[in-house]
Amino acid sequence: MKEQIEPRILKGFRDFLPQQESRRKAVQETLQAVFRQHGFLPIDTPILEYSDVLLGKGGGETDKQIYRFEDNGGRDVSMRFDLTVPFARYMAQHRSELYLPFKRYHIAKVFRGENTQRGRYREFTQCDFDIVGVDCASADFEILLLMVRSLQALGVHDFRVHLSHRAIFNRFLDTLGAGRQSGDILRSVDKLKKIGEEAVREELTQLLDQQRAAQILMFITATGTAGEVLTSLVALAGHNEHDTGRLQAVLEAAAALGIQDHVRLDPSITRGLDYYTGIVYETFLDGAAEIGSVCSGGRYNDLASLYTKEQLPGVGSSVGLDRLLAALEELHSRPAEPSAVDVLVLAFDETGIGHYHSIAEQFRAAGFSAEVYPEARKLGVQFAFAEKKGIRTAVICGPEERAADVVTVKDLAQRANHSGLSMDDALKTVRRIISG
Repeated sequence: MKEQIEPRILKGFRDFLPQQESRRKAVQETLQAVFRQHGFLPIDTPILEYSDVLLGKGGGETDKQIYRFEDNGGRDVSMRFDLTVPFARYMAQHRSELYLPFKRYHIAKVFRGENTQRGRYREFTQCDFDIVGVDCASADFEILLLMVRSLQALGVHDFRVHLSHRAIFNRFLDTLGAGRQSGDILRSVDKLKKIGEEAVREELTQLLDQQRAAQILMFITATGTAGEVLTSLVALAGHNEHDTGRLQAVLEAAAALGIQDHVRLDPSITRGLDYYTGIVYETFLDGAAEIGSVCSGGRYNDLASLYTKEQLPGVGSSVGLDRLLAALEELHSRPAEPSAVDVLVLAFDETGIGHYHSIAEQFRAAGFSAEVYPEARKLGVQFAFAEKKGIRTAVICGPEERAADVVTVKDLAQRANHSGLSMDDALKTVRRIISG
């Protein structure tokens, strides 16, 4: 007798029961509809890449979290830690087959060997959307707009997109003579909302003297209206049309479309990944700040240069599906529940299989979801199955109904039967029950 294997999964990985996965798929379908509305098209890339394609593109901390191993062919391979770096490789490899600007979306799992916590796992799903081939305010704003519209489409309204510009901060560091340490400083500043101002001050004083650490804190904690914060940044770092001018253009566009209440100019937003070069975004749900950003990204003009000599500037963002769902649970709020199957056709005997499936097909042709119970079991068993699955109506077609060419529709929630119906009347009855 074979030894029985204990069923278990790795830490940071999860199984999803049908209700959970249905909710996740419903969110993904909503996001895909929004992406397509804005002209974004789907792509996919492999989970495994050569390690040299991925390493060194996200930063020191990210490199430590990559799942890296030697495969059966002796190749040094790694599992993708995000969808942006593989996309840069994808653009370089398929440039001759693509047009510019290229707008893509990609919904897939990524993997990071990091510490697990609420909303943060080692296998998780990202929903990315990017524009490649242009470096302009319109593209930067469209990504911001898509972040707002995506959350609104999911029924989320109490959120703020915090944005800043990496080039402004880097120029400010140059004025302090700290430009060479920008990577370490950026990673420390990126922790402000997680560990607090004093902890960041302590980290900065390990890199710089106390005076410069205090000046950096003054820069990243500027508050006020977007206009007031922008004025403060210009006073500290100077004006440059490509960065402070770009931020101003994006903020003006947000006001023109009436989404300014969802936007905050926040100079503490730097994004820890090394490949960002311009505008950066992070999104927080009101009342769930401890979950962290649920949608983040930015401009990365040099990432593709690792794989091609052609200049391919890009900007994009990503909805962290798992973190978003965790944040909504924290707020006791969820996207609309995905619909269960509309109709269950009950089975009475094996000779009626074709007839039962024909009934189901007629409901599907009318726009309903329908399934046939596969075995001729007691009606109580079939009704119990429908209740557990959340099915709202059942269609009964026993020998008597079949002989009379009619069906009975049962409203399972109300325990009410509607007997002797033609198929046209059955369709109308089910539509009336489902519509409430």
